[in-house]
Amino acid sequence: MKILVCISNVPDTTTKVRFVDDNTRLDTNGIQWVINPWDELALTRALQLKEDKNNAVESVTVVHVGGKGSEPTIRKALAIGADDAIRVNAEPQDAWFVASQLAEVVQQNEFDIIFAGIESSDYNGAAVGGMLSELLGVPSISAVSSMDLENDQVKIIRDIDGGKEQMTSQLPLVVIAQKGIAIEPRIANMRGIMMARKKPLNVVEPVEKDTLVEFVDYELPQAKPPCKMIDPENVQELVDLLQNEAKVI
Repeated sequence: MKILVCISNVPDTTTKVRFVDDNTRLDTNGIQWVINPWDELALTRALQLKEDKNNAVESVTVVHVGGKGSEPTIRKALAIGADDAIRVNAEPQDAWFVASQLAEVVQQNEFDIIFAGIESSDYNGAAVGGMLSELLGVPSISAVSSMDLENDQVKIIRDIDGGKEQMTSQLPLVVIAQKGIAIEPRIANMRGIMMARKKPLNVVEPVEKDTLVEFVDYELPQAKPPCKMIDPENVQELVDLLQNEAKVI
């Protein structure tokens, strides 16, 4: 059994976002790039499944669509414990383009379980996992917060409105993971960092695919207004502000 984990290369969540060229392009100067948090949790769970001797998981591979500049992030995934990596040598232009490239990788290598984070922390599109499932013609389960293997069957718990849903599925399967799939992301130790230098990172060329979305420009959210201090005895003013200004009651 082989597991593939799709990872995105995203800015650290503490990054101060700036745009250049008339707000048409992200200013990448000084950005610290990391593995997308949901993908990192999915990778952690994939490694836990492999380490469980009751499972027949042979290997965990990570795949990323991006340029050479994303390789430090891929090497981090290898340092965490992935066995090998694949980089599709193309800039990720939209969800359809990325999903199409990932589908080609899966079809060429025949993975049994494909993990994808529920969304990326930069665009929050939540589209790639579902698109990948449709392109491959295999089932997918979204919002997965728990996953176990029993023989060739997958046991899953997913979050739904007001509760949780238990499901089972045969393989192959696309697992769209969210928070809870692993408690904490695994951190690379020194041994893992040293070993990652020797692990295979295979670069493949992209297939010809059109992009369906064009990003015209970006706009930062408006600055938050200054904090207003209300006298604790002045309940009427507090209610008025909450009702007419904040519009929360």
